[in-house]
Formats: sequence, structure tokens, C-alpha cells
Amino acid sequence: MKITVLTLFPEMYENFLHTSIVGRALARGLAEVEFVQIRDFAPGNYRHVDDTPFGGGSGMVMKCQPVLDALNSVKTDSSYTMIMSPAGKPYSQAKARELAQKEHLILICGHYEGMDARINAHADELVSIGDYVLTGGELASMVIMDSVIRLLKGSITEGSADEESHENGLLEYPQYTHPAEYDGVKVPDVLLSGNHAKIREWRILQSLLLTKEVRPDLFEKHELTAEEAKILKKYEAEE
Repeated sequence: MKITVLTLFPEMYENFLHTSIVGRALARGLAEVEFVQIRDFAPGNYRHVDDTPFGGGSGMVMKCQPVLDALNSVKTDSSYTMIMSPAGKPYSQAKARELAQKEHLILICGHYEGMDARINAHADELVSIGDYVLTGGELASMVIMDSVIRLLKGSITEGSADEESHENGLLEYPQYTHPAEYDGVKVPDVLLSGNHAKIREWRILQSLLLTKEVRPDLFEKHELTAEEAKILKKYEAEE
């Protein structure tokens, strides 16, 4: 997979690309990342990439020409282009899995007060990582890159992502490790029992209960499997 990032601040990615799973995946050749400096496509000695908005208002807006020329310099028939935007569709694990199948992903990072709206028509999708405002799209693009690269075959141990939060539409069950007791707080006995059937049941139940408490929106959308429904019914009867 190839990922191309259009940005005004490529230096923001230096540590990110050499850290943890992302760094190992790139070192193994599982993905290739390139950066395109949008300012290189701006005309004139000062290479201005922004201007005041028509109609007035505070702040500056990124201009069409530098962004679109930068995009056209790397875009091919196999490219899938996304703009980091607070007006985009909410990002999700399902979208990460979809993007992990792409051959070439282009991420466009806006800055200042945003980008000229005419740029949007040249992208396949606008995406938002949350309902808050960032200085630019660079951090959002790192979130997307991390979530996608870790899904590439060989990035992490096969099967280790299967039970992570959001993979099945639920939050992951609580995890514990040594020591079995710390500061008077003990690990749940079932996890020390060696009974794998009971452990599986406990984990499914905890995942359901945690999601229902913390993310009721996810719980309401989740379609219970037969096993989940049985475990939840048993718990409710005991309660």
C-alpha cells in the first residue's frame, strides 16, 4: 500500500513514522509513505497558499490552485483521495478496514480556516475524526494512517486485532496482567481459573456491559449474536 500526504507541515510526521507498529511496518516494506509539500506548487517568490475569504470573515483560506496542482501531481486511476475535514463523515474502524484494502491512499491536510470548497469535488471523500477543531489536518491524517497501517497483513500478530475495541462494534473487555493483586485490588478470579469457556463468557459479558455503560450509542446499534444474547439474558436473570 502507498499513502501520499499533501501537507504544509511534513516535519510533523518525523517521529510518527519511526515509532511502534507504524515504524516497523514501514521498515518491513508493508507500506510506503510519501509527503507532498503543497507550498511547492504555489506561484511567486513568496509561494502564498492562502488568501482572505470572499464575503469577509476572519482568518485565511487555502487556495484551490496549489492544492489541486499538488493532488494532480500524484493522483492516478488507482488513487483514493480523502480530505481531512470537520465537515466530513465520522471516521470508524469499519472505514479503516475499507481503506486498508486500497492500493493508493491520498490524504489532504487543510490548515488555517479551511480550504476553498471547490477542492472538495476532487476528493472521493471528506472524513472527520471527531467533533472538535484542530489547527490542521495533519494530526487527523496520522490517526488514519496508524489505524490503516496496523491492519495491513504482517503489521501485527495475526489475530491480535480481532477482539480489539470497535472490531465487532463493541468496546473491548477489561484486561489485566501480573501481579494478580496490587494495592489490595485483585484480578477477577475467573481469569485465574484456567476455565477457558468461563473466561470467554466473562469477556463477552464485560464487553457488552462496558459498551452499554460508556457508549450506549454503540450498544443500541449493535446486533447481538445468539451467544451474546444468551450470556446477557443469564446475567440479567442472576441480577
